[in-house]
Amino acid sequence: MQQQGVSRRRFLMGAGGLGVAAMLPLSAQASLSAPVRKLSLHNLHTGEQVTANFWEEGRYLKEGLNTFNHVMRDFRQNEEHDIDPKLFDQLFLLQHRLGKAGEIQIISGYRSPTTNAMLRRKSSGVAKKSYHMKGQAIDLRLPNVPLSQLRKAALDLKVGGVGYYPSSNFVHLDTGPVRSWV
Repeated sequence: MQQQGVSRRRFLMGAGGLGVAAMLPLSAQASLSAPVRKLSLHNLHTGEQVTANFWEEGRYLKEGLNTFNHVMRDFRQNEEHDIDPKLFDQLFLLQHRLGKAGEIQIISGYRSPTTNAMLRRKSSGVAKKSYHMKGQAIDLRLPNVPLSQLRKAALDLKVGGVGYYPSSNFVHLDTGPVRSWV
């Protein structure tokens, strides 16, 4: 009986992945078919750098996801949260779209409600119900990629939210509805 549950779960994960892939542009679909998905993340606030596989053989890898959850934690509160694996898929697709492998610089990953409230008091650009608090957003930049090019590539993917913050030198990505703002 246990074996059937695992097979059904894998089947449903695969079917869900196909559904998502069907909505993506062809170039994005090609990169999602890669047998291994790997990212290198650098948290600019903590100095931590990690490289890990997060997807292999049709499934997410718990060890890789946990590594990313840690480096994307709320460093102010030292609080970890599960990050939506679809966000890592978006980052993987973004790098593929740009033809750039290598480091993704994290400005902000998960934010606790306490940190989000503190940042809201300092800036009008912080949403009260931020996707950061759900583990569904990242503020980032890529070394040697102009911010405007990063934004355009993210918009071209047509997945999730894309915010452009040139005066703060980052692009926001999230796994919410497709939308954009400046």
